[in-house]
Parts: sequence; C-alpha cells; structure tokens
Amino acid sequence: MPETSSEPPIVICVVDDDLALLQLLKILLDSEGLESQTFDNSEHFIDHARQHRVGLAILDVHMPRFTGLEVQQLLREISPSTRVIIITGQDEPSLRKKAESNGAVGFLLKPFDITRFVDLVRNTLELARLDPSHSTPN
Repeated sequence: MPETSSEPPIVICVVDDDLALLQLLKILLDSEGLESQTFDNSEHFIDHARQHRVGLAILDVHMPRFTGLEVQQLLREISPSTRVIIITGQDEPSLRKKAESNGAVGFLLKPFDITRFVDLVRNTLELARLDPSHSTPN
C-alpha cells in the first residue's frame, strides 16, 4: 500500500554485504510503496549518511570494514534522528544488548518473518514522522 502523505517520504537505507538479500529487501520495500536505497558497503553508506537525510537504516551486523554496530554508533554522531533496525544471522545476546542500548528500534534474526519486518519498518516510519527532529535537516 503506497504512502499518501504530503510530506516527502522517509528514505530507508538497507546496508548488507549479501547482494541477494539486498535485492530481496529492495523489492519488498518497493512493493510496499516505501522509498529505499541499498548499500553493499558500510563505508559507502556512511559517506551517504554524511551528505543525505537517512530516516531509517537497516544494518547487518557482520560486514567487512565497519560492522553494523559500528555504523550505528557513527550514525548517532552524524545523524542522531536516524532510526536503526539491526539484522543478523547470529543470535548473540551481547550484540542484541549493545544494539538496543545504542537505540536500535528492532533486532531481527535472519531469516526473519517478512510480515514482522514490514510491520517493524512501518511502525518505525510512523514514529519518525511524529518526531519533531525528523523535520530538521542533518
């Protein structure tokens, strides 16, 4: 169901080194009428986030160069209003705890339920729309 708000859509950035998963999530988000961009390289995403508004970042934990948790920490500095959902293939309680203590709004274990994923994304976008810091430029 496409968004019908008069506000510009909140951009969702998906960052994962798994190209097949990136493509699948892009197709899924597009089919839901959500605007998304994908990055298979955490450094490229960080460069993007320094220059563009990122409303929601979906970050894989285990990536080369910068892990998803390191990217999350950098986002807290360069784009504090960005919401973060962490995805991972390994359920490590210490990772979950660190992600949540750094403000992650969700932590999903791969393979995750698509309906739960879409609901989490939509709920997060709605919270971002209600947050006054969302309308303030980076």
